Amino acid sequence: MMFRSLILFALVSSTSAFSAVAPSKVGAKVDLDPEYAATLEGATAKMGEALGDKKEKLLPMLKHFVGEYLGAAQVGREAAPEDQKDFYAPQAAAGRIMQGILYAQQFGMPDSPDLYTFDVTHTALRGDAETEDGNTVDYYGFGCDFFRPCMDLENSVVLGQDNLKKAMEQLANGDNVIFFANHQSEADPQVVSCLMEKAGYAEQAADMVYVAGHKVTTDPLAIPFSMGRNLICIHSKKHINADPDTKSKKQRQNLQAMSAMLKKFKKGGCLLWVAPSGGRDRRDLETGEVPPAPFDSKTIDMFRLMGNKSKKPMHYYPMAMVSYDLCPPPDYVEAGVGEQRNVRFVPVGIEVGEETESVGGLESRKEFCKQAFQTCLEGYDELNKALEM
Repeated sequence: MMFRSLILFALVSSTSAFSAVAPSKVGAKVDLDPEYAATLEGATAKMGEALGDKKEKLLPMLKHFVGEYLGAAQVGREAAPEDQKDFYAPQAAAGRIMQGILYAQQFGMPDSPDLYTFDVTHTALRGDAETEDGNTVDYYGFGCDFFRPCMDLENSVVLGQDNLKKAMEQLANGDNVIFFANHQSEADPQVVSCLMEKAGYAEQAADMVYVAGHKVTTDPLAIPFSMGRNLICIHSKKHINADPDTKSKKQRQNLQAMSAMLKKFKKGGCLLWVAPSGGRDRRDLETGEVPPAPFDSKTIDMFRLMGNKSKKPMHYYPMAMVSYDLCPPPDYVEAGVGEQRNVRFVPVGIEVGEETESVGGLESRKEFCKQAFQTCLEGYDELNKALEM
């Protein structure tokens, strides 16, 4: 019954970890080979039994999503070195999907005795039983392993490596570093991790702190992935105003989150990722392009203020990201069901731009935001050229 409830919740929710969009411009729909098709049919049969009388309405969408993931694994297997092909095998891919569903069932369903709730700060659960109340699961590793088969890492790029190296050296010296990034996919934390690993900074990637909105800490499918991340949990202005009855509570939680973040900054050596736009980039329906959403100057002002209060050296780097086609967000949000979840095996990329100097007072805040966003835009263009998109 819990399994059935999870499927219904995941497909009805418009904040699912896998969102609806028109077909990806990179990577056409994959025709599954017999072994992948057989795995899909086996999974579909099990899902159909769980759905009961909702089978006719919901099973096609669920089958589509599982097929997308298996298709990405199939394409990835064709491109993988011989000693890595087993990671992309149909049963291995299906196992990851089922494991994610089981975690979501255990930690994401409201009626589960193990429902996981996030505080204003969250430390990644990495499987250290002594310090994590008996937990032996590395949820960070789980999240990376789930999305890694969907990334064409061989053809993915990390640009601005001199800037990245400089930032990591500053971090090692005890300074704080903030990446102001555009945001394209629910899998962006995993994209950042895999690409920083590729650049030689796996440890720093795992230690990074992400500023998280309410969706990634309340959606059942997203919760297991979020459990593996260091988070500062902040309610967006839109979310705060959505429910007047909880507005004051959310505002208090945001103040607590700011206090916790300042504490990290005062300690020093904090690496933080934030999307100053407040959400994911959306596709332009007329041109088909995916322009980065503008940075919000008030959000950036807040981080500059925290940096000044910390009394520790603070460094700000724009980070451009290209990850839209990996797991696209919806072009627009629709109530109810009927959306398809698309996943593609595609190359992804990040570029770390030159450090944006934080000089001047309030009078310089708009110029700082403008410069940071412009650097992000330039990096985004360079990434698309490098990826030939």
